[in-house]
Amino acid sequence: MDSELSLPLRPPVIVHHKGALDNGSYAFPPNSLETLHASLKAGASFIEIDVMALATDDYLLVHDDTLDAETTGKGAVGDLTRDAARDLFIVDRGVVTAYRPPLLSEVVSLFMEFGGAARLQIDYKNVYPMANDEPLRRLVEMIEPLDERVIVSTGADWHLRRLRSISGYLDLGFDIGFYLDYRPEPVDPRLPPYRLGDYGYHDDHLLSILRSLPTDMYLAERCEILFSAVPSVSTWYVNHQLIARCLDDGFNMAEWLHKDEIKLDAWTLDADNASAAANAVRLLEAGVDQFTTNTPHALAKLIGA
Repeated sequence: MDSELSLPLRPPVIVHHKGALDNGSYAFPPNSLETLHASLKAGASFIEIDVMALATDDYLLVHDDTLDAETTGKGAVGDLTRDAARDLFIVDRGVVTAYRPPLLSEVVSLFMEFGGAARLQIDYKNVYPMANDEPLRRLVEMIEPLDERVIVSTGADWHLRRLRSISGYLDLGFDIGFYLDYRPEPVDPRLPPYRLGDYGYHDDHLLSILRSLPTDMYLAERCEILFSAVPSVSTWYVNHQLIARCLDDGFNMAEWLHKDEIKLDAWTLDADNASAAANAVRLLEAGVDQFTTNTPHALAKLIGA
C-alpha cells in the first residue's frame, strides 16, 4: 500500500458537534440557530446538526423521533407541521429555554447568508424506510443551494442508497454503528448491534459468532461487507472507541478506507474525557481524517491542530 495513503496530509478536520464551542459548552442550546451562528462567527470550518423529517415541507433540528425530550412539544416529530414547529421551545438538560428548535430551511439560509467555506454535516436521524421518497427528495431540494458545503450522514444504509439514486452528486457519509461497534461501557440494549461476538465486538453478523479468523482479518472482512453495502460515500463515521480497539487488534480502519479514498471521522472525541483524549492522540497518529467533538478548541490544542 502507498504510504501516502496511510498518513494524514494535514491535521484532522475538527467537526463542531451540534454547534459546540468549547469545553462541552455552547453559547446557546445545542442544535439552536443561535449557537450555529456563534460557532460560525468563532471560525468553525465544519458543523454537525441532527435533523428529523416533519410531516411536510421541512425538517426539525432534533435528535429523537419524539418531541418530548428536547422540546416543549409532545408526540412524534413526523406528525408535526412546519407552522406548529415554530411554536416549540428547546428543552436543554430538563430546562425550558427561550430558544426555538430551528428548521433545516433556516439553517441553510444561515449558511448561505454567512458565506465562506464552512461545511454542514446533516446527521439524518430518521431510521426506518419510508412509504415513498418524498422526504428524501425534499431534503435534497432544500440543501441544494449549499452544493459542496453539505454532507448527509446516517447509519441507515437504505436511506443512503435511495439518496444516491435521487442525487448523483450529493456528498454522503455512513455511520457503521448499527452493524459493528465496540462498547467498553454499557449502552442502551435496544440499540443494534445486539450481540457481543466472539472477537469482543458488538456484531450481529454470522462471522462474529465463532473466532475462525485472525481478528484483523475478521475486521477487514466486516469492513469489506459494509463498504459493499454503500460504496458511494465519501466518509465513514465511527465511534472512537471502535477505531482504537481495531488498532489494538492490528487493524487500521483509516488506512483501510484510504485505499478507496474514503475519509474516516471519529466521534465523539471530547478533550475533557480522559479515554477520548488519549484516543485522540492515537487516532491522529493512525491517520483519522476528522474528529467530531463537543470541545473543539481544547481538542485542537491537544492534538496541535
